[in-house]
Amino acid sequence: MNNLNILNRAARSTVVLSLAALPVLGFVGASSAEPSAAAASLSGSWSGGGWVSFSNGSKEKARCHASYSGGGAAYTVTATCATASGKASQTAKVYRVSGSSYKGSFYNRDYNVRGSIRVHVNGKSQSVSLSGDGTSAQLNPKRR
Repeated sequence: MNNLNILNRAARSTVVLSLAALPVLGFVGASSAEPSAAAASLSGSWSGGGWVSFSNGSKEKARCHASYSGGGAAYTVTATCATASGKASQTAKVYRVSGSSYKGSFYNRDYNVRGSIRVHVNGKSQSVSLSGDGTSAQLNPKRR
């Protein structure tokens, strides 16, 4: 594999990672219902780590920092994630699908990456999974 292909793969996978903490551009079918009193809030700053798995079977550790604003059924998210291969930043929206779960899809125009994301909040912790373009990630950020 030449150096350009290695750099392109690293940049694309880092973008997928950043989306774990943020994404969701163009989610169809978001609920407009008011959240219940027990619904988990995403508002504030979150950080944490996890893993990204590439289509070739390799894995890299990842660290992410995200800030969520908004509330109710939708949040605006800005995040930056880094792996040994690189770093990426992005802004997006996430939508509530149940009391403490959010999901959506993402698209990053700079790297032409699409995929899906799921976020589950449990108190001061999140479980985030995403997949797109042959890459997947599992992250566990905590409220800062």
